[in-house]
Amino acid sequence: MPEIACPKARIRALLTDVDGVWTDGGMYFDQRGQAMKRFDVKDGYIVALVRESGVRVVWVTGDDSDITRARARRLGIDQVCSGVEEKGACVQAVLKEHGLCPDEIVYMGDDLNDLPGMSAAGFSACPADAVPEVREAASLVLSRNGGHGAIREICELIMTWNERFQGVSAE
Repeated sequence: MPEIACPKARIRALLTDVDGVWTDGGMYFDQRGQAMKRFDVKDGYIVALVRESGVRVVWVTGDDSDITRARARRLGIDQVCSGVEEKGACVQAVLKEHGLCPDEIVYMGDDLNDLPGMSAAGFSACPADAVPEVREAASLVLSRNGGHGAIREICELIMTWNERFQGVSAE
């Protein structure tokens, strides 16, 4: 794993967008107009491990669909903020609700509407295929694309970073 700048505090929460981060950003529609999304199973597996390590996982998404809620339930996502128009304000609300400070969270997004959420976090990341403005603003540009292992990559990094803070309470 390459040497990269890492957060200054133990990471207690991972806040992410969904479409373009957990998915490849593509939408599939059947003949009745029913939408479908593709999620990577390997990303789903790692999220259970990062949650077991004491990291809260929160989805911050403009989407408000049954597909997203169903996937979140299946993965045991701790909190889903859906239909969000202002992601920075949402991140601030999550910080306050859970008694977190910005240095204890990572925000991961892929598009322009994620920039306020990234700014509110102590550390930000984006998939390799994020839009140029997001790649420029991110603390870390991951090597993998959204929906193709980017979540797995950030979760593995968070668990590695948090090993430095062993013995520090997760609560």
